[in-house]
Amino acid sequence: MKTRSSSRVFCGITLLACIFTGAGTVSYAQQVLMPPRLPAQGTVAAQSAPAGTAAGDSTGARGATGAGPNQRAEIYYDVTMAHLYEVDYETSSKSEDANRAIDFYKKAYALDPNSPVIGEQLAEMYFVAQRIRDAVTEAQQILRRDPANLPTRRLLARIYIRSLGDLSKSADEPATVALAVEQLSQIVRLDPTDVESALWLARLERLSGKQEEAEKVLRGILAGDPDNESALQQLTQLLLDAGKSNEAVDLLEQALAGTPSADLYEQLGDAYTQLHDAGDAEKAYRSAVDLEPDQAGHRRSLAQSLFDQGKYPEASSEYQKLADAEPDDANNHLRLAEIDRSLRQFDKAEQEVLLAKKRAPGNLEVLYNEASIYEAEERYDDAIRVLSDAVAGVKGQAEVTPGRRRTLAILYQLLGQFYKDGQNYTAAINTFREMVKLGPEEDRRGRLLIVDSYRADRDLPHAFEEARKGLADYPHDRGLSIGEAMLYGDNNQSEEAEQLLRPLLNNSPADLEIYFDLAQIYEQDRRFAEAEQTVHTSEKLSQRASDRETATFLLGGIFAREKKYDEAEQMFKGILALDPSNAPVLNYYGYILADRGMRLDEAVGLIRRALDQDPTNPAYLDSIGWAYYKQNKLTEAEAAVRKAVTRDAHDPSILAHLGDILAKGGSNEQAAAAWEKSLAEWHRMAPADFEADKAAELEQKISSVKRRVAQQNPRSKPQ
Repeated sequence: MKTRSSSRVFCGITLLACIFTGAGTVSYAQQVLMPPRLPAQGTVAAQSAPAGTAAGDSTGARGATGAGPNQRAEIYYDVTMAHLYEVDYETSSKSEDANRAIDFYKKAYALDPNSPVIGEQLAEMYFVAQRIRDAVTEAQQILRRDPANLPTRRLLARIYIRSLGDLSKSADEPATVALAVEQLSQIVRLDPTDVESALWLARLERLSGKQEEAEKVLRGILAGDPDNESALQQLTQLLLDAGKSNEAVDLLEQALAGTPSADLYEQLGDAYTQLHDAGDAEKAYRSAVDLEPDQAGHRRSLAQSLFDQGKYPEASSEYQKLADAEPDDANNHLRLAEIDRSLRQFDKAEQEVLLAKKRAPGNLEVLYNEASIYEAEERYDDAIRVLSDAVAGVKGQAEVTPGRRRTLAILYQLLGQFYKDGQNYTAAINTFREMVKLGPEEDRRGRLLIVDSYRADRDLPHAFEEARKGLADYPHDRGLSIGEAMLYGDNNQSEEAEQLLRPLLNNSPADLEIYFDLAQIYEQDRRFAEAEQTVHTSEKLSQRASDRETATFLLGGIFAREKKYDEAEQMFKGILALDPSNAPVLNYYGYILADRGMRLDEAVGLIRRALDQDPTNPAYLDSIGWAYYKQNKLTEAEAAVRKAVTRDAHDPSILAHLGDILAKGGSNEQAAAAWEKSLAEWHRMAPADFEADKAAELEQKISSVKRRVAQQNPRSKPQ
């Protein structure tokens, strides 16, 4: 501090003058040099000064028991010097300035240990100097003497809240949240007008999973201040997280009727999105953009809404505006690449990915999108190369860090998934085995992926072996337990699967996944009544719209397996009324119409909408081919189903459909070959998926066509 000596002399003269004249008012030195109060604290001395301490004496010196003029002078001097060094520390960030400020506060506090004001200032200085433990200890001592000391409770709450951002161990978070909630609850009780503390209390209650308590706090704030935007935003998000989208819409529309707000319009768009009301969501996002056109977040939400609706040119225009406004942001180029890929404009998609690569080299999402473009172009070797090169690059780094390990784990998972999607299960399993070597968390996840790969390859013995090894090492791992249960379901051992899954039910939101799994296992084992009942149970637990949608889709599939087609249609129509672009539902609905030869134009339209979103999906390609077959469009049917076979050469239904199309076109020998492949694949199916009637039908078709071929070529050798 450049004028430290002169300031000290001036302060000393002023303070001595005050002491010897016995002035009862706050001195000039006190007014200028005492630390400023926190905005929410008010006048500390007036709030919490103990009996015998003058409210106007912000150091507590005049009320010090038995303190004479000399002692009061020393207290004033120590507090003043402490504040001077505190100001210095704020400018210099030098630890010696902080330590000197603390030492002077401690000297003053030793002279008057009953002063809550000096104690609070000492605790605050500890906090400012990053000596958090000392700050907490000092604050707790003050509260033991004066539980109603609001400034000290506010300080403790701030310490705990800030500590949440500094925690290195997530396991410590619940305890710190609880400490902060304790202080904030007392603050709100002592000062019901402290809205900022109430908002923090609601945030932390939500973080702790205490949604009802948080909602009560927020509604209390809004009862006193209906236009409090922070409370409105928090309460809206709470309702959205709970799946109460309609309540969120009502709350926001009522608020927006009074005062337009871009942030509230964006939340209204989120609520409509959750309700699958794409049109109103888009309208809300546009209102947010109109109010704050330079706010990138609003435009990003609008662009995503347009993309989700398949309005690709409009979405592209919005993302291009974002790219122009944020030239260094790789994400905008990634979204543009996704749009170009959806439009099958692969050259443009690759250009956008290259732009993203320049801005974020090594970014995992960029690499994934690049590989996905190659996959969409059916350039599978290039897709694998991109991820393999990334793995090699990370492995080549000399320094081994947790970040490097996590990156490598993600790359192994992506690469293994690409191998698995391409039905190269051996390569997928080998890749996941590399992943398990990285650490305990990666070991768990990798083992589950290995089990899933063996399951996808219909190799149940090896899948069971891997699951049991995993559970031997991690006996309480929920994912591995569920994985083993699903294997029992595949093996037509639904009772054993049930015995593994039911103990995992614990009256928590996680029960929903278990009920979904149980419903699928019952359906596989043709225990349809139990499957239906289980889905109905899951519906009661489904708070989010997406969960309810999953439950309805499962129920529709069960009805279709039971040949209750009217009920199945009702389920699928219900989903599409809320989510018209749901590709799996569009495909399933279209297929059950086509398979029965009903409303074929409608069936083709539904399946085409699914293919627009996922043009290389083998199930969707097979469905459209089968619908064409039913329309007697054999050329289009064969082209679609052959493309499906290139994507999945082991699906017995796809191969059987190809055989039927070829036979109808007169290619009997090719038809017989396709049927024989289909029959072989049926016999490789897991026991629960094997359909004996379809296998018998294929055997009959093969026998019949071979007889016809033999009759047409009497000299050919019998097969």
